Amino acid sequence: MRFAKTLTPIAVAVGALLAIAPLASRADTVVKIGFAAPLTGPNASYGKDLENGVKMALDDAKAQGVKINGQPVSFELVAEDDQADPRVGVQVAQKLVDEGVSVVVGHFNSGTTIPASELYEKAGLPDIDPAATNPVISGRGFKNIFMVISSDAQNAGTAGAYAVTTTKAKRIAVIDDRTAFGQGEADEFVKAVKAHGGEIVDREYTTNQATDFKTQLTNIKSKNPDLIFVGALNPQAAGIMKQMAQLGIKAQYVGGGGVKDVDFVKLAGDVSEGAMAWEYGRPLDSTPVGAKFADRFKQKYGVDVLSYAPFGYDAAWAAIKAMQAANSTKPSDYRA
Repeated sequence: MRFAKTLTPIAVAVGALLAIAPLASRADTVVKIGFAAPLTGPNASYGKDLENGVKMALDDAKAQGVKINGQPVSFELVAEDDQADPRVGVQVAQKLVDEGVSVVVGHFNSGTTIPASELYEKAGLPDIDPAATNPVISGRGFKNIFMVISSDAQNAGTAGAYAVTTTKAKRIAVIDDRTAFGQGEADEFVKAVKAHGGEIVDREYTTNQATDFKTQLTNIKSKNPDLIFVGALNPQAAGIMKQMAQLGIKAQYVGGGGVKDVDFVKLAGDVSEGAMAWEYGRPLDSTPVGAKFADRFKQKYGVDVLSYAPFGYDAAWAAIKAMQAANSTKPSDYRA
């Protein structure tokens, strides 16, 4: 069996992998785990959340005395800051390949993950995507690229159907940041709305650096929508909601999974009340395993899970379990 292209959060099902290549017999083998995400800049909070999830998995593996092919191993995290920049992401990917890591957990942004994953694929280095959701990532037939998070086709598609069938929105407007993430989820949302007989009355665009959205929102307001979908991350998503309030737009606000966290509420303030967004996977507090994870995370790092830490945790454990099943840390063995 092979890695599943999408793995279930928290309780990851890892397939048994076939090829076997024994490790050299020694007391302790160092296994390098690569990690890439934005650790500086506007998206740094997401990156740190992910990194903490990966670190917790590696700490748990150490505490459990994980062995591969009967040999004790220690895991070394090689973390790189891709700055949420596709060009930097490719540079970081090459650095991780050159570093000789056994796997990469990353990246965060779809726009960074897509080009970086092409490099990993050519290098034969498995990359487990814990956060990026554009369907292109898993839709190219790559053998080394895996996901532990559902794609925009699933998430935004469901949200589009919900907007029409459950909220009963008649006139729907859309604004996105033109990134692979924001535009990707907006495209899937629009497809689903139309498939369920809904009407898109306006489609507007901004950027992931913008702070003023009044022109786009004024255009949207003139179309009198009863629901607005926003495809963007917290800085822009919160800014759009605040300016909707300033312009007196009363439409229902719907954001993607990237805005379902306390940072969005902090940035948007009181106007965030009533906003809707989806959650990747089940809420942590809805299962005993999830609740325990959230509690351990808070005790360990002094902060709550933002959004993606469980997926970073699962991605790291998926790699570890695959290596154990193959009795090897060699990528060509455990991903076969």
